[in-house]
Amino acid sequence: MAHIITDECVACGACLSECPEKAISEGDPIYKIDASKCDDCASCVAVCPSEAIKKA
Repeated sequence: MAHIITDECVACGACLSECPEKAISEGDPIYKIDASKCDDCASCVAVCPSEAIKKA
């Protein structure tokens, strides 16, 4: 199951470099995760300072 980024996202960019699948991209106004690329590794969850990344 992929992860999603919630409205708590502060668009800090910490998750971008952590994603080995490059599934995260900038959105307007919050970042987005492409569910078809996300392999559920949760690397992004560990670095998110606002705890905005959750299981879908």
